[in-house]
Amino acid sequence: MTKPPTGPTGRKLGQKVKKGKLKASSRRWVERHLNDPYVQQARQEGYRSRAVYKLLEIDTKHKILDKARRIIDLGAAPGGWSQISAKVTDSTDADPKVVAIDFLEMDGLPGVRFLQMDFLDDAAPRALMDALGGAPDVVLSDMAAPTTGHRRTDHLRTMHLCEVAAHFAVEVLAPGGHFLAKTFQGGSENDLLVMLKKNFKSVIHIKPPSSRAESVEMFVLAKGFKGRHGAAAARADADQESGPDAD
Repeated sequence: MTKPPTGPTGRKLGQKVKKGKLKASSRRWVERHLNDPYVQQARQEGYRSRAVYKLLEIDTKHKILDKARRIIDLGAAPGGWSQISAKVTDSTDADPKVVAIDFLEMDGLPGVRFLQMDFLDDAAPRALMDALGGAPDVVLSDMAAPTTGHRRTDHLRTMHLCEVAAHFAVEVLAPGGHFLAKTFQGGSENDLLVMLKKNFKSVIHIKPPSSRAESVEMFVLAKGFKGRHGAAAARADADQESGPDAD
């Protein structure tokens, strides 16, 4: 009989969790987590989450982290994307070039300044910029609202976070910078895409290989920020189009 495949750590895949107090749905989640080769690889390589491979796969193809000097990581916990960000920017505790934020707790990371607060707090944008000390070259957002089990509701709540993150990126990015954010498939992101296309040179959707096939998550990548002058011009055009004399 053929042996079951093994993950990067050598642990056998196809493990089952014994029936006990766990609900069937919870047991299935634990089994999937234990048997996920990306989870095993993350543990072996010292990363805090399997999500690092989504960022690495996107960067391998689209080079969004090349030459990045400062990075902001929204919805950072448990810290996988911040780990990568600190590495590519050569960030240190003495000269931090990465600022992360999450309402959840996150253990400290070398070279990462962490703010435990809700990004939707009115004070969050200023706190992030004060902590970073300059315009970021990349704004990352892996934020997702807690799921309710209702697909449409979950989509709308996460899209709201994505939209807030996008407007923040337009306000703070250095010219030529990039914005990457998690979104969910669901068809309500038209306004977001219109705004991004007015402010960035290119906008695409990506589903990296490490994103589970059954997941509705995708990532929107906006490259080449046109700068605040371009953003102001785009807003002026939008106001003119929606003005009283518009057709």
